[in-house]
Amino acid sequence: MINDISAAATAEFISQMHAERAALQAFIGLLETEQQALLNEQSEQIHVLADTKTQMVQELTKLVNARRNGMLTRGIKIEPGSMETWLQTHTAINLPAWHEIRQLATHAQHMNRTNGELIQVKMRLNQQTLTILHNATHSANGLYGSDGQPSLPVSGRILNSV
Repeated sequence: MINDISAAATAEFISQMHAERAALQAFIGLLETEQQALLNEQSEQIHVLADTKTQMVQELTKLVNARRNGMLTRGIKIEPGSMETWLQTHTAINLPAWHEIRQLATHAQHMNRTNGELIQVKMRLNQQTLTILHNATHSANGLYGSDGQPSLPVSGRILNSV
């Protein structure tokens, strides 16, 4: 285990950790906006948010990987509690930031799962609506024909004939 860690390397590591926390906070804000757009059926906004969400996930992945690489460089094992122990020993003042990162990550996971479930519900409702419309257009009592024109039942009698 590496015990002799320079102040500059520790400061950089802590800076990366704080960047990860800020990115998680921003990501949660985006998930909250996404959830509101889903609930308010703002499909255009959802599309825009999806692109932003992908970019933010990529950035978060980079930050997490940088932290993990920094942990390995400092001899911190990547297992539960090891980061906490290292922070307590080397820079206890940053321990609350680590706890917040863990809480934010759990919250983000929960929100993302909830948003995914909302999307699944909306997809099922859309599929049910499409099925109803499809069945209505292909039944004998269909509302519209294949040309998009109303398809009304025709009686055996022709209008204006004697």
